[in-house]
Amino acid sequence: MGYANEKLSEEKVFKDPVHRYVHVRDRVIWDLIGTKEFQRLRRIRQLGTTYLTFHGAEHSRFNHSLGVYEIVRRIVDDVFDGRPEWNREERLLSLCAALLHDLGHGPFSHSFEKVFDLDHEQFTQKIILGSTEVNHVLSKVSADFPKKVAEVIAKTYENKLVVSLISSQIDADRMDYLQRDAYFTGVSYGHFDMERILRVMRPREDQVVIKQSGMHAVEDYIMSRYQMYWQVYFHPVTRSAEVILTKILHRAKELYQNNYLFRYEPHHFYSLFEGNVSIDDYLKLDEAVILYYFQIWQEEQDPILSDLCQRFMDRNLFKYVEFDPAKEYRKHGELEALFIKAGIDPNYYLVVDSSSDLPYDFYRPGEEEERLPIHLLMPNGELRELSRESDIVDAISGKRRTDHKLYFPDDFLYDESTKRNIKRHIREILELPSQKS
Repeated sequence: MGYANEKLSEEKVFKDPVHRYVHVRDRVIWDLIGTKEFQRLRRIRQLGTTYLTFHGAEHSRFNHSLGVYEIVRRIVDDVFDGRPEWNREERLLSLCAALLHDLGHGPFSHSFEKVFDLDHEQFTQKIILGSTEVNHVLSKVSADFPKKVAEVIAKTYENKLVVSLISSQIDADRMDYLQRDAYFTGVSYGHFDMERILRVMRPREDQVVIKQSGMHAVEDYIMSRYQMYWQVYFHPVTRSAEVILTKILHRAKELYQNNYLFRYEPHHFYSLFEGNVSIDDYLKLDEAVILYYFQIWQEEQDPILSDLCQRFMDRNLFKYVEFDPAKEYRKHGELEALFIKAGIDPNYYLVVDSSSDLPYDFYRPGEEEERLPIHLLMPNGELRELSRESDIVDAISGKRRTDHKLYFPDDFLYDESTKRNIKRHIREILELPSQKS
């Protein structure tokens, strides 16, 4: 029968709050779940610092990865199976790519990546292709199977239909994280009729298309995504925690580069600080490790590192005001000068943070990020781009919404033991009340 087609003697199931059950019959999938690289995802939160805003958001990349796998399994086993446009030979590849698509995420994901100039998708591919337990399992399927899985995740695989299952504007990745994140944050925005969407999905040569009769379910999905970004993912309190997290990592890196003598040596960070992180070093990092350093760095002699770590660990976050960089750049420059006069380092305590999202876009040839649109399959067999049929989607197509906020520690500004007049001036510019509420 061969390893690729080997089934477990009895189906394994994971109880799941979103999909009820995650079903595993393939030996390859079961073995991949058991690898140390995949188990590491239990120690990486799906939503980074969002748990400091929505206390239920403690779910992990492990949860999400199983969910994406389950959605793809249902698509290829229940919806696509037997259709002439679907090559069943791609089934196992699709399942493995779905399961492993987030394998390379680091602790606190995107904030961590920005500071150290890393790319989780590149690390996902390196883990799949490197000397790892995951690679060992995949190689048992065939010598070139790890390469195929990596290509699907990199979006370079020749069969674009397989790629679109986990990377498109309506894919298993998004369908899982919207519902899962809504469930664990306790909000209602991320709910949509996934059952209906799965029923009306159809395979085509280079992408998944949606039967025209399912258009309203897709509209609901797109609006759910829009609401989740602005109500959850870009929540200003979460962004405040991300700002502090980012500044901690920047400060630790700066101190290291200036030969600062840490009381507790950051051994796990050395290769990150030096820009030569290996797969082995990377896989040793998880959020428990990062939080351990934040805990002990509260006792460091450097006042900025110590203060920022205390803020993060105790959830004493920065406050914020609305800010338009294009119109208020002079105000920002004035504030920077006043912060310096007040003895507050603006590089760490005066931060402009921007959030931006494009909820849906149609294909624009030549643009930096070409987006394959969602196509509707009309009753006559014609394909029509979604926004040409849906007034709701047309209203938001191609419209990027951007939000800017200015973050700062208001407790510093209300501490009038020093530089009283300067701090009052800062509060006036920021339009803060004279007394802390």
